[in-house]
Amino acid sequence: MLPTLVLASSSPWRREILDKLGLPYRTKHPDIDETPLGAETAAALVSRLAEEKARAVAPSFPDALVIGSDQVAVLDDVIIGKPGTHDRAKDQLRSLSGRSVTFLTGLCLLNTKTGRVQTEVIPYQVHFRDLNEDMIEGYLTHEQPYNCAGSFRSEGAGIALFERLEGDDPNTLIGLPLIRLVRMLEAEGVVLFQTQRS
Repeated sequence: MLPTLVLASSSPWRREILDKLGLPYRTKHPDIDETPLGAETAAALVSRLAEEKARAVAPSFPDALVIGSDQVAVLDDVIIGKPGTHDRAKDQLRSLSGRSVTFLTGLCLLNTKTGRVQTEVIPYQVHFRDLNEDMIEGYLTHEQPYNCAGSFRSEGAGIALFERLEGDDPNTLIGLPLIRLVRMLEAEGVVLFQTQRS
């Protein structure tokens, strides 16, 4: 019998990605402080927060595999935050024009029965087109991605801003690296496809 699978997230995008595996799962919002620590690197931050998210919901599920995930965008070793306003979004997209941004996604799988924790940080590169003022203004008016790091939604019309994408798993860009997650699940005995032998 499979252990309960829990996604420690309220993100509809992460749920949509996890649905692809066809496994039953539950969701619970992790209530944690996501403030970076002093000199914490971007990779250390997403690794820590992915695990903290999993641990935050673990007490509600004593025999489960809990998935935690966190993501940041990085330009020149500086974390790009959410713009919050139209003007800040314009500034962000101007700074991204013609450049490459690295998305780092921390992934954690916590076995609440055994206490075993698997964590990994998976990078994904986004290479932006040269963006002119009309493109930036038109995109922001259309999608209003003011609550998105980098001022764009890759799962929406933001894809039109890109020159190319570079990484092992396109799901990573949206926040849940399925290829790595499948391997983590297999390490816990959850195998998606098995043939029945007589």
